[in-house]
Amino acid sequence: MASILLITASPYGGASRGAILAMQAVENLQRNHPSLNLVVRDLSALATATIHSSYAEAVVGGLAHDAEAFVLSEELIRELEDATFVVIATPMHNYTVPASLKMWIDFVLRYGRSFAPIDGVKTGFLKNRPTLVVVTAGGIVNGDGRAQPDYLTGYLGDVLSTVGIHDLRFVYLDGLASPVRAEQVAADGAQTIQQDEVFGLGAPAGEFA
Repeated sequence: MASILLITASPYGGASRGAILAMQAVENLQRNHPSLNLVVRDLSALATATIHSSYAEAVVGGLAHDAEAFVLSEELIRELEDATFVVIATPMHNYTVPASLKMWIDFVLRYGRSFAPIDGVKTGFLKNRPTLVVVTAGGIVNGDGRAQPDYLTGYLGDVLSTVGIHDLRFVYLDGLASPVRAEQVAADGAQTIQQDEVFGLGAPAGEFA
């Protein structure tokens, strides 16, 4: 079933600033594409998950996609496959993605299922689709005033491109450690989303099967 997939990676869940802003984009999509189902994936449950030897052996052994070791991986990949639009709200932890989002990545990037080398190049098997990533950070990580490294943007972009998702846009809510700046970047982020040609309030409406 065609859907909007909302992925939240903050330990604060839907109460985080990133998730609140991401929901604005989701609400715009629901208004413009009312036939789409909303699927919410809260990654906090994955924070304690791990890749067991049975999973690694199943990948290396080329087991069928319905093998028991692949149950969670299949569930996460199918959520992506069914999504017409993807919205990700994630904090930046220690310059990169949080542990829960990294675990999601490790289950979604599966050799032979979501990607495989073709002529020596890793090629994604998923259809490209518009994807919005809302990044929150206590420090300033974007623009001229950046004060710390950002290993999240390039890494997550490469991850999504590996499985076939290239239509990406990033919105940053950074410098949140400063209450004054936090309010301003939240307002700026909301304006950026509202003006987006896909996720904005004025984006073209349409129906999807």
